[in-house]
Amino acid sequence: MVVYALIIINKAGGLVYQRDFVEGLNKLSINDYLVLAGTFHGVHAISTRLNPLHGQTQTLPQTNYTPPSRPDPPSGIEVLETENFRLQCFQTLTGTKFLLFTEPQQPNIEKIMATIYGLYSDYVMKNPFYSLEMPVRCEGWERRLVREMRVLNSR
Repeated sequence: MVVYALIIINKAGGLVYQRDFVEGLNKLSINDYLVLAGTFHGVHAISTRLNPLHGQTQTLPQTNYTPPSRPDPPSGIEVLETENFRLQCFQTLTGTKFLLFTEPQQPNIEKIMATIYGLYSDYVMKNPFYSLEMPVRCEGWERRLVREMRVLNSR
């Protein structure tokens, strides 16, 4: 199975990291990646508000029964699947979005995302020289991430 690429978007919709893990992919310009990040951020934000039952409680006539409301609002786009790739989105509690592009039948994507987020937490967020919401430029993160993806793609 193959992991194609990773994109990280900050809470404002700005691109903070992009990396391809497979040779031979169509190359996009940095402007294309910036547009992709901003567009996905906007569509994701709109999709979180598509909840017809949010904030509404209806009592059914003549029964005095009020159905329970949804416990959590929708989380937005989590998976986008095509015949050529699968896009998995993981949003942190702080609003940072991790977009992972894989083969459509890639197993254990949640485990891969957990590994990536663990590396991000250890090597980027704990780095005293990293400024929040800025592009990720951490050598330790880059080395470890590439090594993990190389091992994963070689299976």
